[in-house]
Amino acid sequence: MRARFSVAEVATRALEIVDRDGLGGLSMRTLAATLGTGPMTVYNYVKDRDQLEELVAEAVINSVELPAPSQDWQQDVRAIAMAIWQAVRRHPNVVPLVLTRRTVSSASYAPAERLVEALAAGGLEEADLLAAFRAVLGLVMGSAQAELAGPLARPDRDSEQVAVASQIGRLAGGEHPRLAALAVTSQRSSAAADFARALDMLLAGVRSRSPGG
Repeated sequence: MRARFSVAEVATRALEIVDRDGLGGLSMRTLAATLGTGPMTVYNYVKDRDQLEELVAEAVINSVELPAPSQDWQQDVRAIAMAIWQAVRRHPNVVPLVLTRRTVSSASYAPAERLVEALAAGGLEEADLLAAFRAVLGLVMGSAQAELAGPLARPDRDSEQVAVASQIGRLAGGEHPRLAALAVTSQRSSAAADFARALDMLLAGVRSRSPGG
């Protein structure tokens, strides 16, 4: 008998629940209600809550809009990293899952494969390639976590960043002058600008390890 839903449909509906209601709103029962079926039907697609969360994390990674390859490996690394960051940023409630859950199939490996491919095009091999790959993904996920897994996980996040930076500046005061000054700089920036600048700085280091860098 033909399955009533595809795994992709189940994942999409589960992601919609988490986007709307947070992780606490996701359960076999709420997912079944959204699908218009009974809770036992959901167990035909996932065996437990852990696998359901893995499916949600994978749905976010599958939503990454990968750019077309170019002849510039650095531009490709930058564009791929930005695409992954933007995909994660669209789903702030899922950040904890993306950080902690393994994917349930190889279908979500495409962004990682493209990133390795772009770094390898710069001449990196073995240990340097692995380190660069982990560093770029670490920056992407760390930036997302710092911005979204907290009070900035609200619709108007840039305005929230200004408010948080202002509060930090006030608390730092004269006791921590460098941190206070940095908080002022932060109020003139944005999450996108901060991420792009950090990525450029990281790429400068990666470039220094490539042949001819």
